[in-house]
Amino acid sequence: MSRQLQVRDVLQTITASARELLGAQYAALGVPDDHGGFAQFVVDGVSEEQWKAIGPLPRQHGILAAMLREGTAQRLADVAHDPRFGGWPKAHPVLRDFLGVPIRDGEETLGALFLANKHGAQPPPGESAFTPEDEALLQTLAAHAAIALTNARLYERSRELTIADERARLAHELHDAVSQKLFSLRLTAQAAAALIDRDPARAKGEMRQVARLAAEAADELRTAVTELRPTALDEAGLTATLADQVRVLDRAHAARVTFTAHGVRALPATQEEALLRVAQEALHNALRHAAATGVEVRLARRGAGAVLTVRDDGRGFDPAAVRSAGRHLGLVSMRDRAAGVGGSLTVVSEPGKGTLIEMEVPGG
Repeated sequence: MSRQLQVRDVLQTITASARELLGAQYAALGVPDDHGGFAQFVVDGVSEEQWKAIGPLPRQHGILAAMLREGTAQRLADVAHDPRFGGWPKAHPVLRDFLGVPIRDGEETLGALFLANKHGAQPPPGESAFTPEDEALLQTLAAHAAIALTNARLYERSRELTIADERARLAHELHDAVSQKLFSLRLTAQAAAALIDRDPARAKGEMRQVARLAAEAADELRTAVTELRPTALDEAGLTATLADQVRVLDRAHAARVTFTAHGVRALPATQEEALLRVAQEALHNALRHAAATGVEVRLARRGAGAVLTVRDDGRGFDPAAVRSAGRHLGLVSMRDRAAGVGGSLTVVSEPGKGTLIEMEVPGG
C-alpha cells in the first residue's frame, strides 16, 4: 500500500489485499462524499459485467452508515437479517456473513472497508463466519490503509498544485505561440487578397502559406491542450473516463460509438493518461476524417498491463502514403505516447477497409 501514490491505486490495493488475507468472496471500500453518497467505491470479487448490472453506487445508509458515522466495526452472521439492512439491487450478489471496519485518521473517518461470505467457514447457527481474530486483522489492515491513503491524498494535493503552476505556464506559452501564428496568418491572408487580381500565381503561394500557418497553429494548440491531464481520469480511473467520453461521442455523432472493458485493473497514472490520449486521437480521426459509421473501443487486461483497441469502418488509408505526404493524422504523437510509457502501437489500415489502432502497455 505504501508504494502506491495515486488514491485509486491505494483503494484497489487495500480492497484486494483484505479479501485475500481473510479469505472472503467479496470485498469493497467506500470513500464518502459530503452529499450522502460515495466519492469513490471500489470492489473486488465482482466482475465488470456484474458491477455494471448492479447500477448506481450505494448511498450512506444502513450498516455502511453505522461504520462511517459511529466509527465502529460490524461483524454479522447474516447482513440481511440485521435491522439496519436496507436491501440491495436485483443484480447485487447475495451477502451473508459480514465484517466491516472504518478507516480512520484520528477523528476523521476516511472510508469503510468490508468483506462478505468467508470461504470454507461453517460457524454455529447465529454466529458470523468471521472471527474476532479476523476483525483484529482487518482493523490492523485498516490502520495501515489510513496511513497509505493519507499519504496518497497529500501526494495528489501537492501534484495538483504543481499541475496548476504548469497550466499557468502552458497558458502563457499557448497565448504567445498561437497569437504569433495567427498574426502571421492574418498578414499572409491580407497579402494574398492584395495579389489575387494582379498576380494570381503569387496569391496561390501566399494561400499555401496560410494553410501551413493554420496547420501549425492547430498543432501547437493540440500539443498544449493534451499536456493537461483530465481531472476525470484522476477521479474515476481510465475505464470510467473512457466509457463516459464514448457515451458523449455516441450521442454527438451519427456514427455508432461503443465501448467495452474486460478485467482491467488500475494502471500507473502515466500509462492511463497515455492510453486515454491515444484513444481520443484515434476517435477524433475516425469521426472527423474517416467518415466512419461505426467505431468500437475496447480496453482489456493483458498480463499485468492492458491493451486498447480502436477499430472503425471508415474510409481507411495507406499508412506509408500518409507518412510520405507529411500528414500523419496524429500517428507520430500516438507512437510517442506509447513508447513514452514502455508500450507499443500497431496501426492497420487500407483504403476502403477501415482502421485498427492497438496500443499495449506493460502495467507497473
